Amino acid sequence: MNILVTGGLGYIGSHAAVKFTGAGHKVIVVDNLSNSKIEVHKKIQLITNNKIVFIKGDVLNKSLINNIFKNYHIDVVAHFAGFKSISESIENPIKYYLNNISGTFSIFNQMKKFGVKIFVFSSSATVYGYPKSLPIEETHETSPINPYARSKLFIEKFLKDMALSNNELRIISLRYFNPVGAHLSGLIGENPNGMPNNLMPFLSRVAIGKYPFLKIYGCDYKTVDGTGVRDYIHVDDLAEGHLSAINFLLKNTGFHIINLGTGKGHSVLELLNEYELVSGKKIPYKFYERRDGDVDSSFASVKLARKKLKWKSIYSINDICKSEWNWIKSEYEN
Repeated sequence: MNILVTGGLGYIGSHAAVKFTGAGHKVIVVDNLSNSKIEVHKKIQLITNNKIVFIKGDVLNKSLINNIFKNYHIDVVAHFAGFKSISESIENPIKYYLNNISGTFSIFNQMKKFGVKIFVFSSSATVYGYPKSLPIEETHETSPINPYARSKLFIEKFLKDMALSNNELRIISLRYFNPVGAHLSGLIGENPNGMPNNLMPFLSRVAIGKYPFLKIYGCDYKTVDGTGVRDYIHVDDLAEGHLSAINFLLKNTGFHIINLGTGKGHSVLELLNEYELVSGKKIPYKFYERRDGDVDSSFASVKLARKKLKWKSIYSINDICKSEWNWIKSEYEN
């Protein structure tokens, strides 16, 4: 099949592109490079030993997207193109609503025009807000607490309406927990433009000396060591989940919501200690006040993913840290 991967040079999109290509699909990547790097295109091709079509552009460019659907006979859309910084979304909500929501509308208009029926959406566990029970099941109420999360939930509601309007559509929204780690080749990983917003890429850059210490927000949570507990899932597991989602949609119509996580929680200090063991580096850190919206613990119920997608995570925290350390060393040595 021909799979359009929007945001396909970004962190998760690039790993998904590798996974789709390895399964024998033809991948067409569109990315505006706002939070990715052109070098990733060559690295994806090196990993897969396949030519990957790359088109530089924005999903809001209707003419560009129309030409992609026309020229490449798209069968499936895997939609990763979207801004993802919670703090930035609070500072600039217009940017997030315009790009994330309107970008999805733009893609769907072309899907309708060209009769494309299969859509995989990159959503987020942030739509749940403050967990009222753990593990978090897909039936947990949604109560997003920032513009980024609200943009994801709005898109989900739109996708549900689309599926109700056309019973031939096959749509899945994958709610990620905390993607971390890097490809086992050491060639691609999380490499944002500017200072990282997420824990793992910042921790890695402290380990190699790019930053003097790690900022840990909050030390008084009701957890094993006072630091926040999260469900850290290896990005390769996450990519495999997308491939499983496509295979599921080939047999099932309608709109589906499924968590992608490990079903286990680890604290910030547990992750840091494991990274120190793997890297052999002492990682300095300082505690800061909690940030608004941070919760004590969050981890997924993965029963539905196992039942419907026949998928489960296979990588441990140790595996995650090894892959990340292998990648960050290679990235900065070169």
